[in-house]
Amino acid sequence: MPRSEQPYLQFIFFIALFYWPMAIYADTSGFELASAVHDRPDGNDMFSTGVMALVEKGHKPRIRQMITFRQDRPNGDIVSMIRFKKPIDIKNTGLLTVDYAEDKDSDQWIYLPAVDKARRVSSKRKGGRFVGSDIFYEDLRDRKASADKHRILRKEKFNGMDTIVLESIPVSSDNSVYDKRISWIHEKTLLAVRLDLYKNASKVPIKRVIIKKIEKKQGFWTAMTSVVRDLKTGHETHMKINEILYDQNLLSEMFTQKYLSDPQREKHIIEDLLGQ
Repeated sequence: MPRSEQPYLQFIFFIALFYWPMAIYADTSGFELASAVHDRPDGNDMFSTGVMALVEKGHKPRIRQMITFRQDRPNGDIVSMIRFKKPIDIKNTGLLTVDYAEDKDSDQWIYLPAVDKARRVSSKRKGGRFVGSDIFYEDLRDRKASADKHRILRKEKFNGMDTIVLESIPVSSDNSVYDKRISWIHEKTLLAVRLDLYKNASKVPIKRVIIKKIEKKQGFWTAMTSVVRDLKTGHETHMKINEILYDQNLLSEMFTQKYLSDPQREKHIIEDLLGQ
Protein backbone atom coordinates (compact mmCIF):
# COMPACT_ATOMS: atom_id res chain seq x y z
CA MET A 1 0.00 0.00 0.00
CA PRO A 2 1.20 3.17 -0.90
CA ARG A 3 3.84 5.36 0.82
CA SER A 4 4.75 8.93 0.00
CA GLU A 5 7.71 8.21 -2.21
CA GLN A 6 9.56 11.27 -3.35
CA PRO A 7 11.82 13.27 -4.34
CA TYR A 8 14.76 11.17 -3.17
CA LEU A 9 18.21 11.49 -1.63
CA GLN A 10 21.21 10.41 -3.66
CA PHE A 11 22.32 6.85 -3.06
CA ILE A 12 25.52 8.12 -1.48
CA PHE A 13 23.48 9.06 1.60
CA PHE A 14 21.89 5.63 1.99
CA ILE A 15 24.44 4.28 4.44
CA ALA A 16 24.17 7.44 6.54
CA LEU A 17 20.37 7.20 6.64
CA PHE A 18 20.60 3.53 7.57
CA TYR A 19 22.26 4.43 10.88
CA TRP A 20 20.85 7.92 11.31
CA PRO A 21 17.44 7.44 13.02
CA MET A 22 18.89 7.27 16.56
CA ALA A 23 20.55 10.62 16.01
CA ILE A 24 17.35 12.05 14.55
CA TYR A 25 15.48 11.23 17.72
CA ALA A 26 18.14 12.68 19.99
CA ASP A 27 19.22 15.82 18.18
CA THR A 28 16.78 17.00 15.54
CA SER A 29 13.14 17.97 15.11
CA GLY A 30 10.10 16.02 14.07
CA PHE A 31 10.18 17.82 10.73
CA GLU A 32 13.64 16.43 9.99
CA LEU A 33 12.48 12.92 10.83
CA ALA A 34 9.43 13.34 8.57
CA SER A 35 11.70 14.63 5.80
CA ALA A 36 14.04 11.66 6.16
CA VAL A 37 11.10 9.27 5.93
CA HIS A 38 9.72 11.10 2.88
CA ASP A 39 13.12 11.13 1.16
CA ARG A 40 13.98 7.53 2.00
CA PRO A 41 15.79 6.01 -1.02
CA ASP A 42 13.63 3.76 -3.17
CA GLY A 43 15.01 4.02 -6.68
CA ASN A 44 14.29 6.27 -9.63
CA ASP A 45 11.42 4.09 -10.76
CA MET A 46 9.57 0.95 -9.71
CA PHE A 47 7.38 -1.81 -11.13
CA SER A 48 5.47 -4.33 -9.04
CA THR A 49 2.88 -7.05 -9.29
CA GLY A 50 0.65 -7.80 -6.36
CA VAL A 51 -2.69 -8.62 -4.84
CA MET A 52 -5.36 -6.54 -3.12
CA ALA A 53 -7.83 -8.46 -0.95
CA LEU A 54 -10.98 -6.87 0.47
CA VAL A 55 -11.80 -8.67 3.71
CA GLU A 56 -15.10 -8.39 5.55
CA LYS A 57 -16.33 -10.59 8.38
CA GLY A 58 -18.92 -13.09 7.21
CA HIS A 59 -17.99 -12.69 3.54
CA LYS A 60 -15.55 -14.38 1.22
CA PRO A 61 -12.51 -12.16 0.52
CA ARG A 62 -12.56 -10.38 -2.82
CA ILE A 63 -9.18 -10.90 -4.49
CA ARG A 64 -7.80 -8.50 -7.10
CA GLN A 65 -4.58 -8.81 -9.07
CA MET A 66 -2.82 -5.56 -9.87
CA ILE A 67 0.34 -3.96 -11.20
CA THR A 68 1.93 -0.68 -10.17
CA PHE A 69 4.39 1.62 -11.91
CA ARG A 70 6.17 4.63 -10.39
CA GLN A 71 8.73 7.10 -11.76
CA ASP A 72 10.62 10.06 -10.30
CA ARG A 73 11.04 12.70 -12.97
CA PRO A 74 14.13 14.93 -13.31
CA ASN A 75 12.06 18.03 -12.44
CA GLY A 76 11.07 16.51 -9.09
CA ASP A 77 7.56 15.39 -10.07
CA ILE A 78 6.51 11.86 -9.13
CA VAL A 79 4.14 9.90 -11.35
CA SER A 80 2.49 6.57 -10.64
CA MET A 81 -0.06 4.25 -12.20
CA ILE A 82 -2.07 1.38 -10.75
CA ARG A 83 -3.75 -1.12 -13.08
CA PHE A 84 -6.01 -4.03 -12.14
CA LYS A 85 -5.68 -7.25 -14.14
CA LYS A 86 -8.22 -9.54 -12.45
CA PRO A 87 -11.07 -10.31 -11.85
CA ILE A 88 -13.11 -9.47 -14.92
CA ASP A 89 -15.38 -6.94 -13.17
CA ILE A 90 -12.43 -4.64 -12.43
CA LYS A 91 -9.99 -5.68 -15.16
CA ASN A 92 -8.12 -2.77 -16.81
CA THR A 93 -9.40 -0.18 -14.31
CA GLY A 94 -6.50 2.18 -13.70
CA LEU A 95 -5.44 5.21 -11.68
CA LEU A 96 -2.83 7.74 -12.78
CA THR A 97 -1.40 10.12 -10.16
CA VAL A 98 0.89 13.09 -10.78
CA ASP A 99 2.51 14.58 -7.67
CA TYR A 100 4.19 17.88 -8.41
CA ALA A 101 7.51 19.06 -7.04
CA GLU A 102 6.11 22.56 -6.75
CA ASP A 103 3.59 23.46 -4.10
CA LYS A 104 0.34 22.51 -5.84
CA ASP A 105 -2.29 19.82 -5.52
CA SER A 106 -1.68 16.43 -7.08
CA ASP A 107 -3.66 15.45 -10.17
CA GLN A 108 -5.38 12.08 -10.50
CA TRP A 109 -7.28 10.41 -13.33
CA ILE A 110 -9.21 7.15 -13.14
CA TYR A 111 -9.90 4.95 -16.16
CA LEU A 112 -13.07 2.88 -16.08
CA PRO A 113 -13.41 0.34 -18.94
CA ALA A 114 -17.21 0.64 -18.91
CA VAL A 115 -17.03 4.25 -20.12
CA ASP A 116 -13.67 3.77 -21.90
CA LYS A 117 -12.42 7.17 -20.79
CA ALA A 118 -10.03 8.64 -18.24
CA ARG A 119 -11.75 11.04 -15.88
CA ARG A 120 -10.12 13.49 -13.49
CA VAL A 121 -10.59 12.72 -9.82
CA SER A 122 -11.87 15.90 -8.18
CA SER A 123 -9.96 17.18 -5.16
CA LYS A 124 -13.29 16.98 -3.35
CA ARG A 125 -13.10 13.19 -3.74
CA LYS A 126 -9.71 12.75 -2.07
CA GLY A 127 -11.54 11.20 0.90
CA GLY A 128 -13.36 8.77 -1.39
CA ARG A 129 -12.60 5.07 -1.29
CA PHE A 130 -10.47 3.81 -4.17
CA VAL A 131 -12.32 0.95 -5.96
CA GLY A 132 -14.28 0.15 -2.81
CA SER A 133 -11.20 -0.47 -0.67
CA ASP A 134 -10.21 1.12 2.65
CA ILE A 135 -7.65 3.22 0.77
CA PHE A 136 -8.65 6.83 0.09
CA TYR A 137 -7.55 8.64 -3.06
CA GLU A 138 -5.49 10.89 -0.80
CA ASP A 139 -3.59 7.86 0.50
CA LEU A 140 -2.28 7.28 -3.02
CA ARG A 141 -0.83 10.79 -3.30
CA ASP A 142 2.57 11.98 -2.23
CA ARG A 143 2.53 14.11 0.93
CA LYS A 144 5.52 16.32 1.52
CA ALA A 145 6.86 16.85 5.03
CA SER A 146 6.16 20.58 4.73
CA ALA A 147 2.41 19.91 4.47
CA ASP A 148 2.28 19.05 8.19
CA LYS A 149 3.52 20.18 11.58
CA HIS A 150 5.48 17.33 13.14
CA ARG A 151 6.27 16.38 16.71
CA ILE A 152 8.19 13.40 18.05
CA LEU A 153 6.15 11.84 20.84
CA ARG A 154 8.29 8.99 22.13
CA LYS A 155 10.26 5.87 21.33
CA GLU A 156 8.72 2.45 21.77
CA LYS A 157 8.74 -1.14 20.57
CA PHE A 158 6.15 -2.16 17.98
CA ASN A 159 5.95 -5.81 16.96
CA GLY A 160 9.48 -6.24 18.28
CA MET A 161 10.87 -3.34 16.26
CA ASP A 162 12.47 -0.16 17.59
CA THR A 163 10.30 2.75 16.47
CA ILE A 164 10.00 6.50 16.87
CA VAL A 165 6.40 7.70 17.24
CA LEU A 166 5.73 10.83 15.19
CA GLU A 167 2.64 13.04 15.28
CA SER A 168 1.78 14.98 12.10
CA ILE A 169 -0.99 17.59 11.88
CA PRO A 170 -1.88 19.41 8.62
CA VAL A 171 -0.60 22.96 8.35
CA SER A 172 -3.83 23.80 6.57
CA SER A 173 -7.04 21.99 7.44
CA ASP A 174 -8.19 21.98 3.82
CA ASN A 175 -5.20 20.08 2.42
CA SER A 176 -6.12 16.71 3.94
CA VAL A 177 -9.17 14.67 4.86
CA TYR A 178 -7.34 13.71 8.05
CA ASP A 179 -6.94 15.86 11.17
CA LYS A 180 -3.90 13.98 12.38
CA ARG A 181 -1.53 11.16 11.58
CA ILE A 182 0.52 9.23 14.13
CA SER A 183 3.31 7.13 12.64
CA TRP A 184 5.50 4.44 14.17
CA ILE A 185 8.75 4.92 12.25
CA HIS A 186 11.01 1.87 12.17
CA GLU A 187 14.47 3.18 13.05
CA LYS A 188 16.36 0.76 10.83
CA THR A 189 14.39 1.16 7.61
CA LEU A 190 12.62 4.53 8.01
CA LEU A 191 9.36 2.82 7.07
CA ALA A 192 6.16 3.70 8.92
CA VAL A 193 5.31 0.23 10.20
CA ARG A 194 2.12 1.51 11.80
CA LEU A 195 0.03 4.53 10.91
CA ASP A 196 -3.05 5.72 12.81
CA LEU A 197 -5.29 8.18 10.97
CA TYR A 198 -7.71 10.59 12.65
CA LYS A 199 -10.65 12.47 11.15
CA ASN A 200 -13.37 14.93 12.21
CA ALA A 201 -11.68 15.81 15.52
CA SER A 202 -12.06 12.23 16.74
CA LYS A 203 -10.02 11.28 19.81
CA VAL A 204 -9.57 7.78 18.43
CA PRO A 205 -8.25 6.83 14.97
CA ILE A 206 -10.69 5.97 12.20
CA LYS A 207 -8.19 3.89 10.26
CA ARG A 208 -4.97 1.99 10.88
CA VAL A 209 -2.26 0.81 8.50
CA ILE A 210 0.15 -1.90 9.60
CA ILE A 211 3.10 -3.26 7.64
CA LYS A 212 3.33 -6.98 8.20
CA LYS A 213 6.48 -7.88 6.26
CA ILE A 214 9.57 -5.92 5.22
CA GLU A 215 12.27 -7.13 2.83
CA LYS A 216 15.27 -5.54 1.16
CA LYS A 217 14.92 -5.65 -2.61
CA GLN A 218 17.79 -4.43 -4.82
CA GLY A 219 19.14 -2.61 -1.79
CA PHE A 220 15.87 -0.83 -0.96
CA TRP A 221 13.74 -1.62 2.08
CA THR A 222 10.28 -2.55 0.84
CA ALA A 223 6.90 -3.12 2.53
CA MET A 224 5.89 -6.48 1.07
CA THR A 225 2.62 -7.04 2.93
CA SER A 226 0.36 -4.57 4.71
CA VAL A 227 -3.16 -4.23 6.08
CA VAL A 228 -5.42 -1.16 6.05
CA ARG A 229 -8.20 -1.48 8.62
CA ASP A 230 -11.35 0.62 9.01
CA LEU A 231 -11.54 0.74 12.80
CA LYS A 232 -15.25 1.54 12.80
CA THR A 233 -16.53 -1.21 10.50
CA GLY A 234 -13.71 -3.74 10.85
CA HIS A 235 -13.40 -3.93 7.05
CA GLU A 236 -9.82 -4.56 5.89
CA THR A 237 -7.80 -4.16 2.73
CA HIS A 238 -4.82 -6.52 2.51
CA MET A 239 -1.97 -5.63 0.17
CA LYS A 240 0.75 -8.05 -0.94
CA ILE A 241 3.62 -7.50 -3.37
CA ASN A 242 4.49 -10.63 -5.33
CA GLU A 243 7.34 -9.19 -7.36
CA ILE A 244 9.02 -5.80 -7.38
CA LEU A 245 11.72 -4.31 -9.60
CA TYR A 246 13.48 -0.99 -9.10
CA ASP A 247 15.37 1.20 -11.58
CA GLN A 248 14.08 -0.34 -14.80
CA ASN A 249 14.30 2.85 -16.90
CA LEU A 250 10.55 3.03 -17.42
CA LEU A 251 9.32 5.22 -20.27
CA SER A 252 7.93 8.61 -19.26
CA GLU A 253 5.16 8.27 -21.86
CA MET A 254 3.68 5.41 -19.82
CA PHE A 255 2.47 7.94 -17.26
CA THR A 256 0.00 9.76 -19.47
CA GLN A 257 -3.76 9.75 -19.91
CA LYS A 258 -3.20 8.18 -23.33
CA TYR A 259 -1.52 5.13 -21.80
CA LEU A 260 -4.00 5.04 -18.93
CA SER A 261 -6.90 4.83 -21.38
CA ASP A 262 -5.30 2.07 -23.48
CA PRO A 263 -4.25 -0.91 -21.30
CA GLN A 264 -2.89 -2.78 -24.33
CA ARG A 265 -0.07 -0.25 -24.68
CA GLU A 266 1.69 -1.48 -21.55
CA LYS A 267 1.31 -5.21 -22.32
CA HIS A 268 4.68 -5.65 -24.02
CA ILE A 269 6.40 -3.55 -21.34
CA ILE A 270 5.07 -5.84 -18.61
CA GLU A 271 6.12 -8.91 -20.57
CA ASP A 272 9.66 -7.54 -20.95
CA LEU A 273 9.91 -6.65 -17.25
CA LEU A 274 8.74 -10.10 -16.18
CA GLY A 275 10.86 -11.89 -18.79
CA GLN A 276 7.88 -13.49 -20.48
